[in-house]
Amino acid sequence: MNRLKRRKILDKLFKYIFLGFIFIGILVLFVLLFDVFRDGFKMMDRDFFTRFDSRFPERAGIKAGLFGTIYVIGLMIPITFVIGTATAIYLEEYAPRNWITETIRLNIANLAGVPSIIYGMLGLGILVRTLALGRSVLAGALTLSLLVLPVVIVSAQEALRSVPSSLRRASYGMGANHWQTVSKVVLPSALPSIITGFILAISRAIGETAPLIMMGALTFVMFIPQGIMDSFTVMPIQIFNWTSLPKTEFHYVAAAGSTVLLIMLFILNGIATFIRYKYEVKY
Repeated sequence: MNRLKRRKILDKLFKYIFLGFIFIGILVLFVLLFDVFRDGFKMMDRDFFTRFDSRFPERAGIKAGLFGTIYVIGLMIPITFVIGTATAIYLEEYAPRNWITETIRLNIANLAGVPSIIYGMLGLGILVRTLALGRSVLAGALTLSLLVLPVVIVSAQEALRSVPSSLRRASYGMGANHWQTVSKVVLPSALPSIITGFILAISRAIGETAPLIMMGALTFVMFIPQGIMDSFTVMPIQIFNWTSLPKTEFHYVAAAGSTVLLIMLFILNGIATFIRYKYEVKY
């Protein structure tokens, strides 16, 4: 009896300890966000979105980084979604169950944990130099695609795997072939979870700086890219550049850029959460 009582006491003790750690983490995050938003809104106005970067903090804007981010992410989205979803469908629905495919699955899962700067080195060596794409929007989009593809593939595999086999058997029983079953039954059922994982992967790509700096994206840009082969910058690189400048005012400009970036990430994560709970199929 005493032993059971001690276990209950320890259980409650650890419960409150872990709740305390969670509270501390949330409190620290709230303080950091409050500090960023407080400083960021001081420099944020309508002109901040329509001005290019400048050596003077009061004239600095995020136009080049904002449009560069839109260009790079806009090109990355179809590349990553098509390749990632097609790879997941093949591995889950068509690939034979042998040691080769199991090795491929294991390596894809391991690639999801590789540091992002490694993908930057890969993009620099293969895309920028070997394929001669230069420091272009296309090279940046392909580099970020390589970064998030493992996450997209793994999340899409899990989504496809979660579809009950009874749906597949019912489709076959109605006379459908394998492709009709995959395209008309399995994929529509898994699509909300696939899109949710994909949006979260995009959120990671938007905030990445290391791979694009490694491949040579510009830090001071006074133009908007007009095509996929033009040079570019993105918001995280501009923010990184502002934080490294000696003038204190540039730190407020960096906070304004961080505020814009955080708002974009909050919106994307909110959309992912909405899609998951609104359109997820309950079995």
